[in-house]
Order: sequence, then C-alpha cells, then structure tokens
Amino acid sequence: MKVTHIVAALTIIGIIAGGSLSLVNNWAAPKIAANQKAETERAIYLVHLDGKRYEEIKHSGFEVYKVFNQADSSVGYSVVYSGNGFQGKIKLMIGLAEDLNKITSIEVLEQSETPGLGTKILEPPYKDQYKGLTPTPFIKLVKGVEPSNPNEVQSITGATISSRAVVTIVNEGITKLKAVENKGASK
Repeated sequence: MKVTHIVAALTIIGIIAGGSLSLVNNWAAPKIAANQKAETERAIYLVHLDGKRYEEIKHSGFEVYKVFNQADSSVGYSVVYSGNGFQGKIKLMIGLAEDLNKITSIEVLEQSETPGLGTKILEPPYKDQYKGLTPTPFIKLVKGVEPSNPNEVQSITGATISSRAVVTIVNEGITKLKAVENKGASK
C-alpha cells in the first residue's frame, strides 16, 4: 500500500514538474529566438558599418546575408559561422567585402572560452586584427612575432587554442561562402 502511494505521489510530481517546464519553454522560446535574431541583426551592421539593409541568402546551408548601403548598392556579406574552441563552441559573424578578398570585421556571437585568457577573443586588440585583412589564400596565425603579411593574425599569449579556433572558423566560413558564390547561389 505504501509503495502505491509513493509511486502515485512521484507520478503527480513528475507530471506537474514536466508541465511547468513545458509552459516555461513555450513562454521563453519565442523570446529567445527574437533576442537571437536581434543580436544577429546588430552584428550584421557591426561588421558592415555602412550597411543599411540586408537580404538572407537562402539555400546556402548556413547563415549568409548580403548587405546593402544607403544607395542600395551591395557592400559585401555577413557570414555566421561556428566551430569548436577550447571550452566549447565559438560562433562568429564575419564581414566580407563584395569581392570576398577583404575582411571588414568580425564579431563574436557566442563563446565559452576560459575567462581572462580565451575570452580575449572578445577584446578589440584581437578582433581589430581582422579589419582589412586579406584572407587569400588563407588567414595564418603567427605566434610570438608581429604579423608581417596582410593575411596574418597574431595569437593571444596563453590562449593559442582559442586564437587558432577563431582563425579556423573564419577560414572555413570564407571557403564555404566562396563555394556558394561559385555556384551562383547569391545571384
């Protein structure tokens, strides 16, 4: 008899807890999606300061936006791309010029790197290295020396894995965008 009461009580508690979680999820999911969309839009215009509107390029297999200026001329692309960092996933917004031969800027959308070390990828001294960078043939990471070529980025001391992860994500995102461009998907 006692076992039956315990099972019944646990079942009722489980139903109430599951129902509560479901209600909270249904309430929060649209707000989370709206906040993520707002953050993506903000990042699109941060990597293209002259951008006034954008169009999503469909059927690319990842998030790519074509950005237009005040005169409605294309100024380039904003690419959302992610990969693995030291502690977890790093998600970036990569701004590229129209010809894909110059990076306008990068923004970190998500990261969970080590505070004080890997999180330096969020700081301007690291991110600003990507402004005007030529990603041809690929971006290279240099360690312990100043970059001497237009495709080089200096790694963060003590956070080489995070620095390397960002370079890898940027290179892969650009390579994938070039493949999409070669197929003519953005036309």
